[in-house]
Amino acid sequence: MSYLDVYHNWLTWVDDETRDELTSLRNLKEIEDRFYRDLAFGTGGLRGIMGAGSNRMNKYTIRKATKGLVDFLHEEYADKVRQGVVIAYDSRMNSAEFALETAHVLCSYGIPVKLFQELEPTPLLSFAVKYLHAIAGIVITASHNPKEYNGYKVYDQYGDQIVPRIANVLIQYVNAVANIADIHVDGNEDLLSYVGEDIVEAFVSAVHTQSVLHGDVFPLKIVYTPLHGAGNKPIRRVLDKAGFTDVSIVKEQELPDGKFSTVKSPNPEEHSALAMGLELGKHIKADIVIGTDPDSDRIGVGVNTGNQFSLLTGNQIGALLVHFVLTMRANMLTPASTLIKTVVTGELGADIARANGVQVVETLTGFKYIGEKITQYMHDPGHEFVMGYEESYGYLVGTHAQDKDAVVTAMLICEMASYYKKQGKTLIMVLNTLYAEYGYYCDALSSYTLKGKDGAEQIQYMMQTLRNEKSIDLLPDIGELVDYDQGVNGLPCENMVKFVLKDKSWIAVRPSGTEPKIKIYYSIKDTSCDHAIQRLKNYQVILKSKLNL
Repeated sequence: MSYLDVYHNWLTWVDDETRDELTSLRNLKEIEDRFYRDLAFGTGGLRGIMGAGSNRMNKYTIRKATKGLVDFLHEEYADKVRQGVVIAYDSRMNSAEFALETAHVLCSYGIPVKLFQELEPTPLLSFAVKYLHAIAGIVITASHNPKEYNGYKVYDQYGDQIVPRIANVLIQYVNAVANIADIHVDGNEDLLSYVGEDIVEAFVSAVHTQSVLHGDVFPLKIVYTPLHGAGNKPIRRVLDKAGFTDVSIVKEQELPDGKFSTVKSPNPEEHSALAMGLELGKHIKADIVIGTDPDSDRIGVGVNTGNQFSLLTGNQIGALLVHFVLTMRANMLTPASTLIKTVVTGELGADIARANGVQVVETLTGFKYIGEKITQYMHDPGHEFVMGYEESYGYLVGTHAQDKDAVVTAMLICEMASYYKKQGKTLIMVLNTLYAEYGYYCDALSSYTLKGKDGAEQIQYMMQTLRNEKSIDLLPDIGELVDYDQGVNGLPCENMVKFVLKDKSWIAVRPSGTEPKIKIYYSIKDTSCDHAIQRLKNYQVILKSKLNL
């Protein structure tokens, strides 16, 4: 059917509110974008702009995804279905409603549901799936995306986001759901129960077991902003439990707000997201500013250097945490101790780990692959998980959860800042010491948004161009072109290319799996900051020109 056929079909069976939204559309391009495809159920689930239409996040696309999950669970895990599904949600518009819609569909087809009573961080969902021995988990969130977005992420029985080998099977079940109008949403209400405070407290206690200072902290003045999201209560509780009493909250960003009214985007990767936190930090002369995204799985950090605040990159936070955790737990390390990073994460943390005798394992982009490794290591005496991280501000220490966790990271960042403050050092000073020892790394990300059908086609053309053009004609100093779509070092195939330079610096290009973006990652190593930054700028100009960005 054409997009107009699909549009007119929807008008015959949707509810009155949805029909009113659809009939108010006057722009054919807008109708096409809403109906030219079904919102893709990808390796992590659904993510898209909210609104009416087959290519939007709404209660009907939620129903279709959930009915596919129902069929998947009944067919593939028939003997474990009664273990049920745990559902959590964040502060986004419609998150609570989408979570309840999901619960009703699952219950109506005989699958028990445990639903959180209020918004909670994504890592708490991962923890709860394991803690409650559920067969699966779902969290309604679009993580750090702009306010127009929402999403639906599926977790396996170990608390991992499902990886492609599982997701590809589930996707077949979702795609096989032919008639959304016939999906049941009523019945078996007795199968719906609510997760209580005891699970939240168990999570906070599990996070606290990762403390390295055990309450013996040097006084630290902290500013925290939850950016209108789910981190507010659990992070404040775990910081208090860790011994931090001087914590100031950015009041304007404390309460849940799906409109994220004080920020352009609630993404701690973007400097502007922490602007209000930094302003409060300057006013009260805080030592450190931390901010978490709406579902509290990513965290940003600002450090007081005496006359200003310096924001750390995701790679810098990761390297500092690797150094701190391995230093503080040196007597606990074994030949099996393992650090996991993604293929687009910078190399400084890996270099530090190897220098401390820790194995380094790389995965594809996405924390789901790190979670999968944690599950594998449960039965692998040759590897013991110590820490995993990715450049996009996501970190995990411990196995209480198997997804990135800004709650445990907030605690460890504050402990790290406290530990070095006692020695008269800031985190910037420590970072510069690491650069002096391991070499200067300049890591950066250029991200370009290309929306709609035309944007998707443009991104596809760019990737073809990078693969087809001779590397030597594209960039200077090329040592090797690595095409991850062909499979590399036993990893699953991914639409990404990496240009490894002769000095082992690298540049990687990949389309985002969750947003209409193409991303270019740079990891440039040199003898000085100035040299690395100048080389970075040169490469950015070349790539932008070659791709017509």
